Amino acid sequence: MPPLALPYVTPADYLAAERKSAQKSEYINGHVYAMAGASRVHNLIAGNAFAELRAQLRGRSCEAYVNDMRVKVERTGMYTYPDVIGLCEEPRFEDENVDTLLNPTVIIEVLSPSTERYDRGEKFAHYRRLESLREYILIAQDIRRIEHSRRDGDTWVLTEVSEPDSALVISSISCTLPLGEIYDRVEFPAPGAAPHA
Repeated sequence: MPPLALPYVTPADYLAAERKSAQKSEYINGHVYAMAGASRVHNLIAGNAFAELRAQLRGRSCEAYVNDMRVKVERTGMYTYPDVIGLCEEPRFEDENVDTLLNPTVIIEVLSPSTERYDRGEKFAHYRRLESLREYILIAQDIRRIEHSRRDGDTWVLTEVSEPDSALVISSISCTLPLGEIYDRVEFPAPGAAPHA
């Protein structure tokens, strides 16, 4: 999230402007934050994760979305665009525009140097207020690693998957993410090199 924001705006004004804009923005605590474009590696990883979910959810009463499905956290008023979303229940939307999802089951974010701290901290704090959310997944792009937070009652349990031939099980939607597929065509920087943006 960029450090500078526009002046306070209402949620209604944000949505009206966002639906006309060619650029995506997040809405947090009355302020609108422009979202930066994603790198090639970020797009490869998000696309690979979406493709895995979509293939495994085909033929079931489930859906997967990538990049452009806005999510609203009703309890905090935040609007944002996760990299990948999965759900296996009837989707609920904020209004008749059917462009703002209220009940994601799984959210996947691809980490980058500019968003990593935010994705782990404030953004996850908002996401935890989603009653529907069961699993939150962070995928690194400069190293082969997936961090998996799973809701267990009132607590969140963190696990990590990093072996090249391993796979992450997403139990809430009965899917798996094989690391080999998630990182297909991704080349990692040499030790000491600058990470992907």
